[in-house]
Amino acid sequence: MSYLLSKELLNSVRNETRFISTINESINARKRNAYNFEVTVFLSHKHSDKAILENVVAMLKKLGVFVYVDWNDEGMPAKTSGVTANRIKQKIKDCKKFILLATEDAIKSKWCNWELGLGDAQKYPQNIAIMPITEKRGDIFSGSEYLQIYPIIKTEYYYSLGSYYVEYNGKKIKLENWLKS
Repeated sequence: MSYLLSKELLNSVRNETRFISTINESINARKRNAYNFEVTVFLSHKHSDKAILENVVAMLKKLGVFVYVDWNDEGMPAKTSGVTANRIKQKIKDCKKFILLATEDAIKSKWCNWELGLGDAQKYPQNIAIMPITEKRGDIFSGSEYLQIYPIIKTEYYYSLGSYYVEYNGKKIKLENWLKS
């Protein structure tokens, strides 16, 4: 049986893994070969979902990946501008994988939809996935129809963190293997 990840489930990540809060710490850890494999993930998200984002970043870091989050990027301008858009565009190109943290707020966001379009053009279908986040366990994801074309990150465990996988065209691949591919 498979389940979508819920806010409730992701909250337990904090108890298992420390969230690396700045991109500089992540870069330094990467330079020290702290990761099992070299993978970069662009994580598209809505800024209002910070608590969820931190849990997802912790989960991905536990799997040994470097996660790019725009508001941790010291090179971003203080005020959103064309420079912001160009930098995001380049980071999507530079990162091997693209994941949309698909919360209700992210789906409504013009920036997240723009990033998804860029990710689609650069990464579809092997290197892009959506991670729908439901309010509580067992909820159904009510995202837009166009999101149904993308690989989706799910879990096999309802009450605890565990076996994550990417599902696409009726096939499942362990999240760790997808990240390495």
